[in-house]
Amino acid sequence: MDEFQEFMKEFYKFTGIDLQSYKRPQMERRLNSLRVKHAFLDFRSLSHALKHNSDLLSEFLDRMTINVSEFFRNPERWEALLPHLQQLSSGRQLKFWSAACSTGEEPYTLAMLMEERILRPFQLLATDIDRKVLQQAQTGEYKVSQLEKIPQAYRSKYFTEGAGSGIVKPILKKSIQYRLHNLLADPYPVSLDLIICRNVLIYFTDEAKKQVIDGFARSLNPGGLLFVGSTEQLLWTEENQFQSVSPFIYRKV
Repeated sequence: MDEFQEFMKEFYKFTGIDLQSYKRPQMERRLNSLRVKHAFLDFRSLSHALKHNSDLLSEFLDRMTINVSEFFRNPERWEALLPHLQQLSSGRQLKFWSAACSTGEEPYTLAMLMEERILRPFQLLATDIDRKVLQQAQTGEYKVSQLEKIPQAYRSKYFTEGAGSGIVKPILKKSIQYRLHNLLADPYPVSLDLIICRNVLIYFTDEAKKQVIDGFARSLNPGGLLFVGSTEQLLWTEENQFQSVSPFIYRKV
């Protein structure tokens, strides 16, 4: 067993996160740069430090998951999603899941669209493996530069803006619950109408990716939607009864 494999094994023991489910070249390159940054001679010494330093572990998770998000990312994709949301069965509250939600821009984007365009009651669960980014998402405070893609009418209604930053108002937070969650280990929510998981699956091995897609299929109601990133394409769709209804949007049939 080589040094990095031993590190992955030890890391799994004390975190429950299986790094072997991520594509090794990308993961090893990122984590090696973190090791060098903090002047650890090898992965064994890095592993020991991670067990006893919560700040370093948080930085490690941030480096591992590449927390890059923005409001209304790929706006044409959100526009394509709206007609399918409008077709979901009426007369009840809709249930959504934003998986690997990072710092919260995507769940807040969905919440604004629901409030302004769909006009249906909903519950939105937003999850991530990184506790630090979840705390930021729950706080809902962003630099003004991060708000630039939000339509001005939405900014005025849903954000309180001050000196250089904007904070999400309670009216938008009320339907969103944030929770720590490991896509590769924890139970999935059920009876969902929509799952958003964008630009995450590309980091997983094919085996792990299939495991996640299988889980999504079990979580969705018939007719439920899966919205993935513009760098991703689903395999095994027939096996899970997924039908492509728009680029990067799939319906469970």
